[in-house]
Amino acid sequence: MFTSVLMIEKALTSADVEFVTTLHGEEAVSFHVLLQPRGDQADRLLRAIDDVALGELDEAARERETPEGDEAKGFGERALEVSLQALGAAGSEASGRLVEDHPLDALRALVEDVGADEVIVLTDPHYVEEFFHRDWASRARHKVGVPVLKLFSHSKV
Repeated sequence: MFTSVLMIEKALTSADVEFVTTLHGEEAVSFHVLLQPRGDQADRLLRAIDDVALGELDEAARERETPEGDEAKGFGERALEVSLQALGAAGSEASGRLVEDHPLDALRALVEDVGADEVIVLTDPHYVEEFFHRDWASRARHKVGVPVLKLFSHSKV
């Protein structure tokens, strides 16, 4: 069985689930999901700049409404549960947990613990972090020792 660690920041959409579960054709895949809610990742300014870069001015204006702290944790728990159920319904084994601090340290430890074959980072675009190679995928490539695939979420949740 192929083992993937999947890093996400929100609930997977049906398109996301179909995409990641079909990447390896008919081969069975076991997913270990790490979710860090968007509100716990970067400051509001960086998130707003990303929204502006995507042409989503309304979203930039609403960044102060993005859940943070304990509120983000509750959002993350629900998003993780929905994602694990969707992966299971698609026929994949799936387990996961929230990441509150240091997502790349948690990623490296999980890759080693489960003997992962790859890491998939599935997020919305983060142009500021990507430009400076500070996004999860760019940084993970130097830490985990397995291939890191960066994918963009198919739609907003």
